[in-house]
Amino acid sequence: MKKIVFILLALIAIKVTAQEKNERPNRERGEKMERYQDFSPEEMATLQTKKMTLHLDLNESQQKEIKKLNLENAVERKARMEAHKAQKESGNIAKPSKEARLEMMNERLDHQIEIKAKMKKILNEDQFAKWEKSQEEMKNNHIRKQKAKNRNK
Repeated sequence: MKKIVFILLALIAIKVTAQEKNERPNRERGEKMERYQDFSPEEMATLQTKKMTLHLDLNESQQKEIKKLNLENAVERKARMEAHKAQKESGNIAKPSKEARLEMMNERLDHQIEIKAKMKKILNEDQFAKWEKSQEEMKNNHIRKQKAKNRNK
């Protein structure tokens, strides 16, 4: 009888531990998103510019130009977030059509090309190479996280 109780307790402990591991990434991501959601576009642009200054060793004129670029991006991103939030609250979210997805993907890629061109003008060759490498690493990390998320489902 003691062995059966011990085995049942062990199985329950394993099940609880397994459930906690699956729930933790979503909870951490939600907390991280909430942290940044409270910031204004100006605050987000300032933080991002400071991080880039540390990473790329930017001079004063580069910092000003990059902060301006980051502010434009932060304002656009905040507007998209608010629009998406309003759609979600109203319940008008529908899966986009093939044409709409194609248009969104083209807009996103055009925006990335535009940002890359602007960064190439602002940064010197070494800084630009370092920035491109960090962008590629961020992309790879995002892909890796998505694969892990899909595996856990």
